[in-house]
Order: sequence, then structure tokens, then C-alpha cells
Amino acid sequence: MTDEYPEFLLRLPRNGPLARGRLLTKKGTNGSQKMVVLAGSPARPEVVPSFPLRMPSSHRLREELRERGTIKETTTWPGWLEVVSDVECNSPSAAAEILLGRSANGWLEWKTADGRPLADFLEQASAGPSRAWLVRDPNITSAGPVDQIWLSKNCVTLAADRLRPGVAPGISKEQLRVIVDEDYESAAAYSQKPRFVEEFHAFLSRMRPGDTVCVFPDGELYVGEITGEAEQATSGDGRSVLRRPVEWASKGYPYDKLPEEVQQKLNTGHDLVDLTAVKGILDGLWSSDDELKKAVEESTDTSGVAIQAIVARRDLAFPQPDEALRKRLNVHDLAWLDEVCDLLWDERQLIFYGPPGTGKTYLAQELAEFLGGGPEHVKLIQFHPSYAYEDFFEGFRPREDPDTHEVAFRLTPGPLRELADQARMEGNRHIPHFLIIDEINRANLAKVFGELYFLLEYRKKSVRLTYSGEEFALPRNLFVIGTMNTADRSIALVDAAMRRRFAFVELSPRVEPTRRLLWRWLESEGKDTEPADLLDALNARIDDADFRIGPSYLMKPGVYREGGLERTWRTKILPLLEEHHYGDGVDIEKRYGLTALRATVAARRAPVAGDNEEGPGAR
Repeated sequence: MTDEYPEFLLRLPRNGPLARGRLLTKKGTNGSQKMVVLAGSPARPEVVPSFPLRMPSSHRLREELRERGTIKETTTWPGWLEVVSDVECNSPSAAAEILLGRSANGWLEWKTADGRPLADFLEQASAGPSRAWLVRDPNITSAGPVDQIWLSKNCVTLAADRLRPGVAPGISKEQLRVIVDEDYESAAAYSQKPRFVEEFHAFLSRMRPGDTVCVFPDGELYVGEITGEAEQATSGDGRSVLRRPVEWASKGYPYDKLPEEVQQKLNTGHDLVDLTAVKGILDGLWSSDDELKKAVEESTDTSGVAIQAIVARRDLAFPQPDEALRKRLNVHDLAWLDEVCDLLWDERQLIFYGPPGTGKTYLAQELAEFLGGGPEHVKLIQFHPSYAYEDFFEGFRPREDPDTHEVAFRLTPGPLRELADQARMEGNRHIPHFLIIDEINRANLAKVFGELYFLLEYRKKSVRLTYSGEEFALPRNLFVIGTMNTADRSIALVDAAMRRRFAFVELSPRVEPTRRLLWRWLESEGKDTEPADLLDALNARIDDADFRIGPSYLMKPGVYREGGLERTWRTKILPLLEEHHYGDGVDIEKRYGLTALRATVAARRAPVAGDNEEGPGAR
């Protein structure tokens, strides 16, 4: 019967004419409800380049219809082809694809005259945009890889060895929980049952025709489209399974060429994984940029598949440091900034280390805001001895209920979790995001980072989180910049594991860009260079390079007010040196005071006898 459903319409590209179709109740060979393209419908004259790879069966059907003359040139639709007799297709997507000459989600693209998508008329199809899934084969006793069988038989299955017969698609999660508790009472550990409930519910009730599905055999990713409802069946080795029909692309995609976000998802250990977060990437794997842009211009698909694919593949890149940035930061050489950016790009984690006052935090903030495009993509935190994993990433914290005003412990994200979630949002993946950790060496790093230690080094992997139990990976556009004060004895807490995960860049008075930083700043501000002379003389008298004084103390407006230099020296600089020499018996004022240092500077500037040919009195 064809009168149970209304007539559906399909708009052709570039606001072209409308094709007509009817949904049938009987199912095709792939398990989907069949659809008839009605005679007189227009068809696109050409196909997109990726069509044979993405949807090979639809491409073959279209070619056969062209050869038989069922789809041919006509004067009815100038510039288009015409379907001259009814064509029965295995699914709504196949019906749309033979007309559009590209992959299409027929459950969303076929619409009634009042704009309702075909999916609204299917009993088990849930509302909303299509999703993407990864299905794994958990069976290790089979004679061959089951996922290879899926590709040959156009389906995916989920092991359900002990699940009772008659569990219907659309079942609620609570109903499934009761069934799993009873059916797997002694056959599964308590930790496995919640996972079974989640996976069975997703397979039976959340998946729907038109969703993207992936399998991953032999190091290649295969992508297909779910074409029908779930059913219980028996596999070839006698196991009870849940099965869904799928139409597969004809070609796999090599793992090492997949974007990092997809690789992270493939490394999760579950049998059924929701890949909707990277669906845009998956939908565009075989399409060129030009093809996707053309699809955006032509498509009437409100799900925006092509737009998602374009957004997902936008390149992550740093802006190139320029002369304006170099001058603003008073860096000696643009090549130094280029090197720092290269280190950060390659390692994704970097630490500026050096004595106090060398501008580590300032440089980290300015560089992060420049590379990230603004302060909204930068988060700064400061470690301290009591800082913990729960403060840094996530943990149960006391929170007040806004309605009852009762306090309860709730899972609360920390700054790293918040920034990571922001960075991986659909429109943000091409934008660098930065976490600045000030005084990174003042916390117990192994305690603070926990399992995240692993992710700092293996960005393409994921780990199971301690509190939420979720699979988590650091997004590729999240960068970490730490600052480390070498005068702080807690530097000893930075172990070899952390040092291996970060690139280290020295900011010290003995090397550029810090060595002559104060000179450059004073000259740019048009100020007398005496403070730079005094700072050089001071650091020459400090034997330990980790305790030398940075120029930041002398780059503040208060230093250049009346008596400001003397006041800063007495209250900021000398106390640091008193702590350094505590118990040594050193006379700090005599060795490091302004009087002594000015005498040294004057002596350096005094001309040596015989250097001036005109004599001491010459002017």
C-alpha cells in the first residue's frame, strides 16, 4: 500500500524544480522501507565526484537507469533530466541520491508540502538531527572479524547473548535496566550492566535510519548510513544479536590520515560509541572543499551536513608573529618569537622558566591572546601547594541548590575541563585555546594532573575519567603554557615525566630576550638608561643565576616618580636578596645597595688614562 503516507517532495539544487515520491510499507533488501520516485520527477544532470565512493549502490542504480532510458534528457525540465517512469528504490536516501547525484539523508531531505521531514512519519525515528555512531565487534571467539562480515552483508550488530526475545525498538532506558538486571543477573559484573543498558538503549531507541555509522576493521574506517530499524537475530556462530541494516561506502579511510578528533574517538574502549561530535568530519571525509562549498550553495537540507563538514575541516593554525608584536613585547628578535610558536605548536605544552621579574606571566598572556585571537580563548590559573585534581579538572564540590537552598556535593568542572569543552565545540575547533598555569611548579603535579599526565603526551588517545567515568581526550586546539620561578625551591617537584611533556624556554637576565629587555624598554619610552646599568651591575654580583633579578621590577610607572627608584630598590629588590643570603652574614646594603652599584657604574663609565688623545681636560 502507498496511501498510508502523504506524498513527499524533494527540492533539487540551486532552487530547482520539485521531485515527487511515495514511501512504501514494504522493506527493501537493506531493511529500509522502500520509496518510489514518481514519473515526471526532475533529476540532476551530473553527479558530484565523491558520489561513487560514498554511495556506490545508489550510483550504480542511477547509471543503470540512465542506460535504460528511465532517466533521460527532456524538454519538460530545461537543463535537468527527467524520470519517465516510476522507480522503486530500497530506501528514501537512495531515492534522493539518484535524483541529486550525491549522498543524501532522505529521511530529512524528503518533505511534505508543509515542510515536515519524512522521518516524522516513521514510528521509531526520533526527532532532531541525525547522529553518528561507531560499532565495534567485541567477540574474540569468532573464526573471522565480524566487522568484515558487516561490510559484506550491509549491516551492523551488537552482541546481546542473554537478552530475552521480543525487546522492541523504542524501549525506554528504565525498562531496559530492569530487563538487563534480570537477564544478566549472574552473567555480568555490576560494572558491566550500566554499560549494557546504555549500549542496548542507543542501538534500539536512539539510532535511526539516516544516521551515520562507522566500523574500524584492519586499520581503516568505513562509513555508512543506517537504512532501517533494529531487530533481534541470531548470528552465524549462534549468538543472539541486535542488528541494523546499513549501506556502506565502498572505500575505507586509513587511520593515520584521519583528523585527530576522530582518532581520539576511535581509541575509546566501548562496543558502541556516539560520534555525533565529529559527524561533520565523517560526512566530509571523501569530499573536496569545492564539493562541500557547492553542496552548501545547492542544498535545501536543514540539517546542514555540508556546512558541518566545512566547519569541521577548517584548519587549526597560529597567526604569524609580526614586527608589531615584537615591538610590543620588547623582544630582541622576531626569530625568537617564531621559535617559541613552533615549539608550542609541536609540543602543545610549554613552560617559561627563570628568576623573578623576568616577565614570564606577562609574555605567556600576551602571546596566548595573540595566537588565540583574544582573551576569550585564554584562561589563567595559579597553582599553589594545596591545589588538587578536583580544583584543576573535575570533582565533587559542595553546591547550593538554587530552589531549596540545600547544599549537596555535585560533580563540578574545573578550569581545564571547562576550557577543553569550550575548545571542542563545533565552531571553535579551528581556534587555538590556551590554559596558562602560573607558578606551575608550586603544586604537587602528579596529584593535580592525575591521569591527564598521559593525555599531555598522547593527544590522540583518550582515558576514562576518575569521577564522571566518561572517556576524555584533550582537544587538539588546546595549548598549555606554564610559568616557573627558578628561585622557588619547589622546582624540585617538577619530575622527569613532566619535563618530558613540556618544552622549556628560559627567560633569564643572562640570555635574550630578557638580557637587554630593560634597555630596549627604556629607549622606547625615552627614559634615562641608569636603571638598566644598575640592574646589570646588580646581577653581575649575584653568583647564582637562578636568583638574579629580572627587569619587570623596574618597568613600572612608580619607579620613575620622585624617589621611586630608591623606594623600589629598598622594598622590592633588597628583600629578595636578603632571603637568598639568609644566614650567610652578607651585608646586603653594602653589596647590593644603590650607593655601591652607582659607584660601580660610574667606574665603568670613567675614561681610562691615555684613551683620550686630547688629554683629561678636553671637552
